Amino acid sequence: MNVQPVPPARREPHPPDFTLSSDELRAVTSFAVASAVQVLPLFEAHRLHDSRPRRALEAAAAFVNGDRRSRAQRVTASAAHRAAKESASPVPFHAAMAAGDAAASAYLHPLADAAQVNHILRASAHTVRVFEICPSEDEPGAKLVERIVNLASPLLIDILHRYPRIGGGKNRVSQLVHELDGRLRDQSPPRPRRAIE
Repeated sequence: MNVQPVPPARREPHPPDFTLSSDELRAVTSFAVASAVQVLPLFEAHRLHDSRPRRALEAAAAFVNGDRRSRAQRVTASAAHRAAKESASPVPFHAAMAAGDAAASAYLHPLADAAQVNHILRASAHTVRVFEICPSEDEPGAKLVERIVNLASPLLIDILHRYPRIGGGKNRVSQLVHELDGRLRDQSPPRPRRAIE
């Protein structure tokens, strides 16, 4: 008797809860890039010949500047995340993660799921974490989150309001995502939006 294995059932994709236009996705990616680019020099100071985070930021910036979203953002995001995992210390780790998360932000999903808030804010949280580890005399810790909040456009804040609030996590980056989420939502009230019927 020849018994063939039964393939696993395919999960149907979750229907979107709302729409996200290309301009809205670009606003999210622009915010992530504006954060992550601040710490790229700190990665490159540790790993001079590793261009993966820079390439991730270049792919993200190309999308922000009008190119179509493509495989480039996915591939370079994964490569930057690998560069982070290969880093021997926290500064290059978080700087590379910020770059990878900036490229990945182009693929934010229109699902009313708090986990999606990570796509919007995790690059910025990694950026703040780098500055916490390498504090500047000119900018005390309390101002670090404010520095990132000031980068947010009204459109970015409007997009954030479409998602549920994210809870605080156990690690410092998750805590920073939670803090940024709260601070940005306090910037302006959400505009009413209709969900997809």
